[in-house]
Amino acid sequence: MDSLFGTYECKVDTKGRLPLPAGLKKQIAEVMEDGFVVKRAVFQNCLEIHPMVHWKRIMAKLAKLNRFNRKNDEFIRRFTAGAKEVEVDANGRIQISKDLVTFAGIDKEVVLVLNVDVIEIWDKQSYEKAIAIDMDDFADLAEEVMGDREEDELS
Repeated sequence: MDSLFGTYECKVDTKGRLPLPAGLKKQIAEVMEDGFVVKRAVFQNCLEIHPMVHWKRIMAKLAKLNRFNRKNDEFIRRFTAGAKEVEVDANGRIQISKDLVTFAGIDKEVVLVLNVDVIEIWDKQSYEKAIAIDMDDFADLAEEVMGDREEDELS
């Protein structure tokens, strides 16, 4: 699976079923059969969908942490809180559990944001607020995050 990219708007039904747009399904076709994990995001009030192959890599890293270190134990507990394994059903939908819908404040309209190897699920209004950043602030952020990189590292 190449790097995921794009933004899609769709609706979650009252039972928490999220239909995956055709453009997204095309990008994830090679990993759809393996399933996914839906979990709370770490830094934002949204959800993340991880392809199972990537989730297993994350779990391998977590397994190396010493659980007798309090910070490690707390991190693992919070990072995996609410995580659910999901599959794409015959109608091209995934089921989002009620607790995760509540965590992300999802009403009906959602935005799916594809970011490299994870798919974020945002309540539409929350997403609009999150990306409503002043252009100068974004330019400063871009410079801070990407400005020290060599040109060869970026291509």
